[in-house]
Amino acid sequence: MIQGVFVHPLKQILDERGKIMHMLRSDDEHFEKFGEIYFSMVYPGVVKGWHIHREMTLNYAVIHGIIKLVLYDDREGSPTRGEIAEIFLGESNYSLVKIPPNVWNGFKGMGIDPAIVANCSTIPHRPDEIFRMDAFDNSIPYNWDLVHR
Repeated sequence: MIQGVFVHPLKQILDERGKIMHMLRSDDEHFEKFGEIYFSMVYPGVVKGWHIHREMTLNYAVIHGIIKLVLYDDREGSPTRGEIAEIFLGESNYSLVKIPPNVWNGFKGMGIDPAIVANCSTIPHRPDEIFRMDAFDNSIPYNWDLVHR
């Protein structure tokens, strides 16, 4: 795994009325601070990426649907520099993924339904601390095509 990235399985409480989906508590060991919570919806087959935050730590959880989250470490001096990580998140892998600043990330909607990604970030969104790159830019050595394994 890329240095500083943390994957934490999340608890769901189900009963005949529905369910509760935990995400992040202020007393969790991995909680840093609260900036804002927002939701990103992505259609199946659509890629949202690449982007990098210079200051913000991301805390992603997929509350509906499935995504393929892809991370790329391009940080100078990082022992995992040049590494790619793929993490499938959704109903079958309900987890929190903590992504530190300066790690490129993007995600692709998978399956047949739109996916909803929740992010509890450590600072409010500021356009001056996020940088974007086209999802198909070859600067990041990743191909978003479906791979039949």
